[in-house]
Amino acid sequence: MNEAQRIKKVVIAGGGTAGWMTGAALAKLMGKSIEVVLVESDEIGTVGVGEATIPTLHIFHRLLGLKEAEVMAATNATFKLGIAFENWHDVHKNYLHSFGYLGKDCWACGFQHFWLKGQQRGIAADIGDYCVEHLAARQGRFAVLPNQDLNHAYHMDASLYANYLRNIAQQHGLNRIEGKIARVKQHDHGDISGLVLQDGQHIDGDLFIDCTGFRALLIEQTLNTGFDDWSHWLPCDSAIAVQTKSVAPPLAYTRSIARQAGWQWRIPLQNRVGNGLVYCSKYLSDADARQTLVDNLEGDMLTEPRLIKFRTGTRRKHWQKNCIAIGLSSGFLEPLESTSIHLIQRSIIRLLQMFPAQGIQSADVAEFNRQTEIELLNIRDFIILHYKVTERTDTPFWRYCRSMQVPDSLAHRIALFQQSGKVYKFAQELFGESSWIQVMLGQGLQPAQYHPIVDAMSDDELASFLQQIQSNVQRSVAKYPSHQDFIRHYCQAVAN
Repeated sequence: MNEAQRIKKVVIAGGGTAGWMTGAALAKLMGKSIEVVLVESDEIGTVGVGEATIPTLHIFHRLLGLKEAEVMAATNATFKLGIAFENWHDVHKNYLHSFGYLGKDCWACGFQHFWLKGQQRGIAADIGDYCVEHLAARQGRFAVLPNQDLNHAYHMDASLYANYLRNIAQQHGLNRIEGKIARVKQHDHGDISGLVLQDGQHIDGDLFIDCTGFRALLIEQTLNTGFDDWSHWLPCDSAIAVQTKSVAPPLAYTRSIARQAGWQWRIPLQNRVGNGLVYCSKYLSDADARQTLVDNLEGDMLTEPRLIKFRTGTRRKHWQKNCIAIGLSSGFLEPLESTSIHLIQRSIIRLLQMFPAQGIQSADVAEFNRQTEIELLNIRDFIILHYKVTERTDTPFWRYCRSMQVPDSLAHRIALFQQSGKVYKFAQELFGESSWIQVMLGQGLQPAQYHPIVDAMSDDELASFLQQIQSNVQRSVAKYPSHQDFIRHYCQAVAN
């Protein structure tokens, strides 16, 4: 191997959540064999409104040896057991998509088939009563117990999280350079050779990570990688974000409240609440969106509402030449299911697994891009599902969503569940069967039939089976303290 091809220096362009997650992972796990540099400017603000996560973040924290209570105290975090979808199925019809697993499956079919027959016979409770996390979220209870499945996530301050990871990265040798990038240098064959800052500094490197957010300064402005626009399926293109004072103990779930041309988030932290309205500017002006958000806030505003413009879609390649896009530079799927930080984490882990220490190989690049695309397409379909399967016809926006053509892959999943109640999870897919079931049922999609193996049970046996699961769930949740009390004893933030 040509010594000149070896990756000795990695340059991360941009900070924020993506930059500092990448920096902390590379510095702590590979800092003895490579030099890691991060370039950012204090003058450039980050989007930083993504304050909700999903349970996969435990993988990243374990990888870095982070202690949950310490991270949460440092980021004003609360626990998250799911997302409440209000007015999505129809106005005044609500449901909860919780983490965790529904009931008990059998070898031939999932729990939903037993539940469907139970519903027909009038012997089944609501589907969420068969899931610990679902019931705990509704009752405002929470606990972290020894040896339990880690089916919880967090609401956290994204800026504080980036600062926390920055300290870890710098403790492990990452060199942070302050400055704005003025231009990007390239070799004759097109690879990036370095960054030139406004003060004249030249930062050369072997591998470049683009964490410059929506600007995509390296992957798109320099390398012209191309972008697949998904806004015909995910039409929201704007958001307004604001922070408010807390007026009640924090819920253990995110609230997603459908409005006339989009939806509003409400994310409780220990010291405040994050709020925002995601909307489609074709159906709602920025001024009306701001007013809609302000009219539906709880608690006094702590910040001025901030407007964010975006386009849903993905780069055609996430690894192009010697540049890897991580975070918003790689594309954007709106924050409906809190997948942004998950996608950052997956890209980091994929990079570590395929790290091109001896030089960049085309097969590694192709495999990185292939795996990333598969994961993105599945998440894309899951998010589109919320908009497509609705009974709302009260506004032009919802009529558009309900009538729009969807990807064939999603149309198949919808038809499969509607006709037979079946759901399948594939390798490299984020959302499991319980998630698809909860959202499809919650949005009003009712299967026409259940699996015939359920008929092997008599009605009495089925009633006993369902009752036993429900009782076990109730007993488990009854042992939990309130969410607020658990936070106070487990991860109270230092300055609230």
